[in-house]
Amino acid sequence: MEYRRLGRTGLKVSEISLGSWLTYGGYVEEQNAAASIDKAYDLGINFFDTANVYMRGEAEIVVGKALKNYVRDSYVLATKVFWPMGDGPNDKGLSRKHVIEQCHASLKRLNTDYVDLYYCHRFDPETPLDETLRALDDLIRQGKILYVGVSEWTAEQISEAVHLADKKLLDRIVVNQPQYSMLQRYIEKEVLPVSEKHGIGQVVWSPLAQGVLTGKYKKGEKAPEGSRAAQEKYSSLFGLLTEENLDKVELLKEVASDNELSLANLALAWILRQKNVASALVGASRPEQVEENVKASGVKLSEETLARIEDILR
Repeated sequence: MEYRRLGRTGLKVSEISLGSWLTYGGYVEEQNAAASIDKAYDLGINFFDTANVYMRGEAEIVVGKALKNYVRDSYVLATKVFWPMGDGPNDKGLSRKHVIEQCHASLKRLNTDYVDLYYCHRFDPETPLDETLRALDDLIRQGKILYVGVSEWTAEQISEAVHLADKKLLDRIVVNQPQYSMLQRYIEKEVLPVSEKHGIGQVVWSPLAQGVLTGKYKKGEKAPEGSRAAQEKYSSLFGLLTEENLDKVELLKEVASDNELSLANLALAWILRQKNVASALVGASRPEQVEENVKASGVKLSEETLARIEDILR
């Protein structure tokens, strides 16, 4: 496993990190979740990601139990705040009340004194940005979080947060967590340039396009039994499972084969070609998937290979 600095910070994270969205606390049995976390740790992954909203706190509990087996300073732990955690008017968003209360609740579920990264899971247009940034800065000063991040914020929102933090002498955002893959590239136009300018690193989610870039889904065939796409609520895989994308996948398989890589490892190595990307966040329902994904760390794709991929993706 190779490690990268997270943006302009001194924090180093594994190029491949393990997440828990749509998996731990519900979709995957706790035993398999714990085994996947153990395998990840054994293979050098030091970066684990969850969120309060994943299964309404259950994912945090599963992750916290599994990581309790390891020395706390040997891994980097991230969680998030924004989405509703109850039915009340203050049970969502980025108000000072919700941010601080949910941080305390997450720490309790994770059974830890602090989290390394605390993400604003989305932008909150109903709360003044300085209120949110001040609350996060207070949590940093209290030692309950070490770094602040955002997820799926626009370039304009990221810039505003950086300038406001500088103006009020608050801790800056250091990381952004966007969706990014061969099949979803919106961040390349504005988010990446703004992040690079301000020293903000990327930890990208869905780098395998919800499994489409593993090659397990084939045009004209039913989704494999037990796969996420076989479940009615995930059948379109958030718009990624299209005939056009499946055609691209078939061509990308040839590129992967020519490079003696699996399609998944080609997709992850392509993500990691971006210097601003600190880590690619993968999910795993069993340890074998972790073993396969970590093989992408350190893989360098040639300019010729990158050009072939670009032709296909266009």
